[in-house]
Amino acid sequence: MNSAEQFCISLLNNCRTLRSLQQFHARATKTGLDSDPLVAGKLLLHCAVHLSDALDYARRLLRHTPNPDSFMYNALIRGFSDSDSPQNSISMFSLMLKNLDCPVDSFSLAFTVKSAANMRCLLTGVQLHCQAVTRGLDTHLFVGTTLISLYAECGCVEFAENMFDEIPDPNVVTWNALVTAFFRCGDVKGAERVFNLMPAKNLASYNLMLAGYMKLGEFELARKVFEEMPMRDEVSWSTMITGLAQDGCFNEAFEYFRKLHVVGMRPNELDRVLSACAHSGALKFAKILHGFIEKVGLVWITPVNNALIDTYSKCGSVDMAGLVFQRMPGKKSIVSWTSMIVGLAMQGYGEEALGLFNEMEQTGTIPDGISVIAILYACSHAGLVEQGRQVFDKMTKVYLIKPEIEHYGCMVDLYGRAGQLLKAYDFITQMPIPPNAVIWRTLLGACSFYGDLKLAEQVKKRLSELDPKNCGDHVFIVEHLCSCRKWKDVATVRRSMAELNLIKTPGWSMIEVDKVMYTFIAGAKQDDITKEAYEKLKEITSKLRVKEGYIPEVVNVLHDIEEEEKEDAIIAHSEKLAVAFGMAKLANGGVVRIVKNLRVCKDCHNVMKLISKVYNLEIMLRDRSRFHSFKNGACSCRDYW
Repeated sequence: MNSAEQFCISLLNNCRTLRSLQQFHARATKTGLDSDPLVAGKLLLHCAVHLSDALDYARRLLRHTPNPDSFMYNALIRGFSDSDSPQNSISMFSLMLKNLDCPVDSFSLAFTVKSAANMRCLLTGVQLHCQAVTRGLDTHLFVGTTLISLYAECGCVEFAENMFDEIPDPNVVTWNALVTAFFRCGDVKGAERVFNLMPAKNLASYNLMLAGYMKLGEFELARKVFEEMPMRDEVSWSTMITGLAQDGCFNEAFEYFRKLHVVGMRPNELDRVLSACAHSGALKFAKILHGFIEKVGLVWITPVNNALIDTYSKCGSVDMAGLVFQRMPGKKSIVSWTSMIVGLAMQGYGEEALGLFNEMEQTGTIPDGISVIAILYACSHAGLVEQGRQVFDKMTKVYLIKPEIEHYGCMVDLYGRAGQLLKAYDFITQMPIPPNAVIWRTLLGACSFYGDLKLAEQVKKRLSELDPKNCGDHVFIVEHLCSCRKWKDVATVRRSMAELNLIKTPGWSMIEVDKVMYTFIAGAKQDDITKEAYEKLKEITSKLRVKEGYIPEVVNVLHDIEEEEKEDAIIAHSEKLAVAFGMAKLANGGVVRIVKNLRVCKDCHNVMKLISKVYNLEIMLRDRSRFHSFKNGACSCRDYW
């Protein structure tokens, strides 16, 4: 490089934003250096690879370059391969094939194959494999390894192994790719066989085995690998801690966490461990972790406090979340405010959430798109329709935020939950962007809840065009048809589900007892734990019948089974089993905390209210939509969920 080029490249390397890069480009154009092949290539590479928001600018640069070379095409292919739109990498490769002056090389193929892998598109991957064979690049180490990863992502382990056998001198990265392929397909023995055959292993090899075992629930094997590792990095420790926590083994996860601190390493994924607590509602373990955080002096770190607020909120302890929020040192971030607003929203404290939102504005913190979603969510779950509409209107006028599909979805949910179904429908039809399946599904759920079958059928037609194979939509319709006793229509929908091979997501519920998580699944094979839960539930149900005249609400259960079977089906819902188990195991006066993956049904909601009244018990249930706090025969949601 001459001195002018060196100076130019030095300036380019210091560009950290698209704005600064555009200024550099303007200067290069003014001096004529933009036509220098070296400068032009480096400029395009910087846009495509080093700046997250400059890919479109890089593509425009290519279009305006008179004679782009292979380096420029490869830079864009590489940039798009790691983006949210990897299909553009495929398109760029196709353009490159048409340009005879730009020969395809191993770099072009490898990153295009990577894009196909990210898309999990086997057909495109096979076509690219053919391109590699045609050019004699299929056995190239870089290309071959990427092809193995492609077949791994597509679940074709045999193809991956065949590709591996074609590579004359595979390196450790290639071996690791094959290990990953077997784990992707759930073949533990195959992964072990390849791992044991590896002539040389690096730290990544052990981390792959560790993560693979953890993902497939093979915890004993994961522990064995962890103990045998010649050295451990923070990824290894975090994999063990997070994997155990996500599976509910919190005591053991905390032991590893303590060991990590003893060896002097800083946990790099503390928020993921807290996230695992939040996911499963493990309040006791979250408190232990909180105590540890205070003991080792991590309370001054804002992201850690944010994770604690989120964890306590999702564990149903909004008071503890508020305490962490109030005690945060220094200025609170937008994430801090948003996490607290969401915590209040999940409990149905809409007015309090609005008050906190206003307080956030008064401190000079400007709302962003996510915080607006949080406050709209709060308004939706508290029936504050007018307040929610005002916030939505302020988005563009005051906050200068362009509404995204999620904001429109919140508004549909706001109107739908309030029973304003036609207003929700009109809102969707007037949206400036095309509504997606989630938008229509939100309205379908409201139609089902409020019994508007006519509108539900219209919405279902829209959904059939956008997402015809979604099981949840069919279930909504079936439940509503059952409630209307339209058994012929029920049979028609069920036949359609069978033809499409649609399977309803099984409901599960989790409860923490003595820092151990227990999971209950409706209809699952019984063991000693579930037998105990069933026995207790039988006793509870009998008492509710005698004391409160409880009769199971079986109207939504399919009609082609006996009445007694209908009652058994709805009585054995997972949240009832979890509550029964908690009542059998927890000390009197304690709060029974349940986490459920689906929306609680009307019968279970009614049973929880009756249990809280008859047994003088507080039950905290978090379903897919929100928290329900049952006390003295009433629910915090005021039967509005």
